[in-house]
Amino acid sequence: MTIGKTIIYVVDDDTSVCEALKLLLESHGFKVRTFTRAEDFLSYNHSKAASCLILDLSLPLMNGLDLQETMKAQGLFIPIIFVSGHGDIPQSVKAMKAGATDFLPKPFTQKDLLNAIDRALVKNKNQIKRKSEIKKILQRIKSLSPRELEVFRLVAKGMLSKQIAYKRGVSLQTIKVHRGRVMNKMQAKTVTELIRFAQKAGITPPTV
Repeated sequence: MTIGKTIIYVVDDDTSVCEALKLLLESHGFKVRTFTRAEDFLSYNHSKAASCLILDLSLPLMNGLDLQETMKAQGLFIPIIFVSGHGDIPQSVKAMKAGATDFLPKPFTQKDLLNAIDRALVKNKNQIKRKSEIKKILQRIKSLSPRELEVFRLVAKGMLSKQIAYKRGVSLQTIKVHRGRVMNKMQAKTVTELIRFAQKAGITPPTV
């Protein structure tokens, strides 16, 4: 299990459960933050480090599923491991369909929990990596001139330079110059890479 700079959040209205999980996870090298109310977790200044949330399904006021929906609405994409002593199959199915990484019925084993945390952290690290990459791509796109952006869009759609030149009513050499600038500013080594950048930025739909 890769720990590094990671943080595990725990939201459970039972303080004894929070304390037990905190002691267990800290003994494995994790940084842990516990909450007894969903509202307190939402108002917390969450770390940008890789993290996951161990979330009790049954909570006062805002239950686990409600918190899951609120996190999604607020753009708080932290992988969730649901735990519950009362959860039934429909609730677990709903939680998983909404994006939870695991659903562990109480009582669960230490091994099951640590394995679930490992899966959640791998997912979150991939999310962070993808978000960082998209941010860099969008910054590069902002550096393009209006004409370069147009050429970028057309190349990303699979059009050849001569087709773009014909479409825009300009010389082939002019399009080649714009295309070269696009490749340079976008830091793309190949057209295939340029197309992938466009897909990640949402400019063109991903290939199936």
